[in-house]
Amino acid sequence: MKKIYLDYAATTPVDPRVFKAMRPYFSQKFGNTMSLHWQGRQAAKAVEKAREKIAKFIGADPEEIIFTSSATESNNLAIKGTAFAHKSEHKNHLIISPVEHDCVIASARWLEKQGFEITWLKVDKSGLIDLEHLKNSIKKNTLLVSVIHGNNEIGTVQDIAKIGEICQKNKVYFHTDASQSFGKIPIDVVKMKIDLLTASSHKIYGPKGAAILYINHQAKIEPIIHGGGHEKNLRSSTLNVPAIVGMGKAVEILQSEGKKENLRMIKLRDFLINKILTEIPGTHLNGHRKQRLCNNINITFSGVEGESLTMELDFQGIAVSSGSACSSRNLEPSHVLTAIGLMAEDAHGSLRISLGRWTTKEELIKTLKILKIVVKKLRTISPVAYEK
Repeated sequence: MKKIYLDYAATTPVDPRVFKAMRPYFSQKFGNTMSLHWQGRQAAKAVEKAREKIAKFIGADPEEIIFTSSATESNNLAIKGTAFAHKSEHKNHLIISPVEHDCVIASARWLEKQGFEITWLKVDKSGLIDLEHLKNSIKKNTLLVSVIHGNNEIGTVQDIAKIGEICQKNKVYFHTDASQSFGKIPIDVVKMKIDLLTASSHKIYGPKGAAILYINHQAKIEPIIHGGGHEKNLRSSTLNVPAIVGMGKAVEILQSEGKKENLRMIKLRDFLINKILTEIPGTHLNGHRKQRLCNNINITFSGVEGESLTMELDFQGIAVSSGSACSSRNLEPSHVLTAIGLMAEDAHGSLRISLGRWTTKEELIKTLKILKIVVKKLRTISPVAYEK
């Protein structure tokens, strides 16, 4: 049985070209970037080359790119690091959207316990934040606004440029988690007035273990990991050179092929959305219909348990997700889906299908066929009626 992978939002396979670029840095060019000898210099040069590629991709200066181990670490550094760097200035108010990734939500709740004030923004039924609520929430002691760019669950894409404009006008830092949008939507940190931006390697066909935090030159941030002073004293830890090289190569590929690839995925995405909504009764699309990531499909199947649907599809060799991969083992309903107004039973009955570089139309046709059978089967044994 040929397996079908449709969980690219959780992670992507490493592109063979990326793997080829990484290989020498495991056993031939294996130096520590902090070493002064030839092996260290060789590794440092490779890291700086990757830094330059990534910086150019988002319109930043190379010095503004800090390498971390994951988007979770980058988000923690952005939010906690900014908060503690300004605590003595009595800037203790942060504004966070309720549809953020779990690591941003958790960081904000942790800061609340440390005495910081958090305002949670309102979102509409498609997941877009209320810009008027944002404007009205900013106070004299407001330090940071954090709004995810492309939502990891429902795919809704926020108007980052407008949010950045509001923040800059009010002299407030603006952070965005661009882990899902990076490479799918053009980003210019200067034009969009972004102060801090998170992106991850393993979401763009690079390896796990590498990510970035863009930090505007003028932003003041406190490190949350202390040690040898790596990455301009902002993130101490021996750099994962092979992974960083891989991320640089992944960005290089996106630079040349990303636009064409994204247009192809939009066609596949819309094909499957339309087929599911018209051919399977009791279904509803979550997230904005047009302002959404090119590869994201999130559907509620009334009268069906999402976990059961995910497992049934897995038995058929189809990999999808019932929510964010980082918290998919959590039995609580998705905070993103409840934030946009879904009842708990509908949130539990939702499925995320995410497409990628190697997704084909034939795979989607087969998935649709199996999905129809599985949904019908589960509804016959479900105690919950569904809306036709």
